[in-house]
Amino acid sequence: MKVVVLGAGVIGTTSAYFLAKQGHEVTVIERQNSVAMETSHANAGCLSYGFTSPWAGPGLPLSILKWTLTGRSPLIINPNMSIETVKFLYRMYKNCNARSYEVNKSRMLRLAKYSQKALIEIESDFDFNYDQRKQGSLQLFWDTKEIEKSNRDIAILEKFNIKSKLLSTEDCVKTEPGLKYVKNKLAGGIQFKDDFTGNCYMFSNEIYKKCVEIGVNFEFNTDIKSIQINNNKVSSVSTNRGEFNADAYSVSLGSYSSRILSKIGIQTPIYPVKGYSITLPVLNDGDAPQSTIMDEKNKIAITRLGDTIRVAGMAHLTDFDKNLRTKSLDSLMRGIDLIFPKSYVSSEDVKFWTGFRPSTPDGPPIIGPTPFANLFLNTGHGTLGWTMSAGSGKLIANLISGINPDISTEGIDMSRYSFANKIRKNHG
Repeated sequence: MKVVVLGAGVIGTTSAYFLAKQGHEVTVIERQNSVAMETSHANAGCLSYGFTSPWAGPGLPLSILKWTLTGRSPLIINPNMSIETVKFLYRMYKNCNARSYEVNKSRMLRLAKYSQKALIEIESDFDFNYDQRKQGSLQLFWDTKEIEKSNRDIAILEKFNIKSKLLSTEDCVKTEPGLKYVKNKLAGGIQFKDDFTGNCYMFSNEIYKKCVEIGVNFEFNTDIKSIQINNNKVSSVSTNRGEFNADAYSVSLGSYSSRILSKIGIQTPIYPVKGYSITLPVLNDGDAPQSTIMDEKNKIAITRLGDTIRVAGMAHLTDFDKNLRTKSLDSLMRGIDLIFPKSYVSSEDVKFWTGFRPSTPDGPPIIGPTPFANLFLNTGHGTLGWTMSAGSGKLIANLISGINPDISTEGIDMSRYSFANKIRKNHG
């Protein structure tokens, strides 16, 4: 079967890999000149199989208020909000309750755990390097109230047999010696033993090379103009380089998925939540993170990638504004200075990056069929695209191939959004 994959980020690339493994003739269409040039390019680098949670939770509205009062909010909302921003915030607010949080987190954990197995499967297929470390991750707590709140998450993790361990301040420092400078400020932490770290850009390029080796065709510098529909099926994809025909199509266009899908009447609640990262060279290994540190209170992740440190975070609701925000750079620098003050080489030439995380208001991605018979979605992964990439790629490949999926798709397909399944007839 001929399959066209739209998008060559880490989601689209891993999808192509699993589809090709199943014997399909695969073409990937990408507007950039290479793989992983947008959201997958400089993300946090953490494969957070245990630390998998939706933003929308019971404490988020109060946290937003506190952040506003302190003037140091990891969530930035442009005052001139678009209608789409208002819709996203309202839908997210509707999920800020204990019941929705548990349901959404469980759905995300199901896919995350599956993705971990799928990544191990890829690693068994061929040898490659992506600066991977399998030393777990550590979520920090700054006060005892955060520890008390964590019990809710631990209970959910236990349902999925995900290993976690509460650590004292002393144990946190033993696990990550670089924390010795903030020892007196820490209340403790949770270690997620099975979490990995790795460079998503390197990974995507290694998968790309393997894809080419097994026959996948990549069409770079190709802008998608529209999806053509005939008799309730996709007949072709129109681009600046002509028409592409296939038996099945998979959309992995990240935050841009909604734009192309709306043209054929499919309304998906995917919003481009803008995130930032900085990459710094390691100064002293003993003072630097060894794996991934997550500061949930300040919504940043600090990850060791080879001889560099990646600091990522922030959530900027600004539609598709690509400008780098100086205040966000300052916030990320303040974050690493707080936790690992002597870990990096101080330089004015900091690698500062921004990208759009394709976020759903409830948290889980959208993977599965659409009202059009041969059109599938694999998008909306938010901050966890890297974490969920391998599992999402294998899942969509199985669905396209008609193979019974290894995990339930309940709650991670379009069916959870009633409005998304109603095709608007006035589309062009």
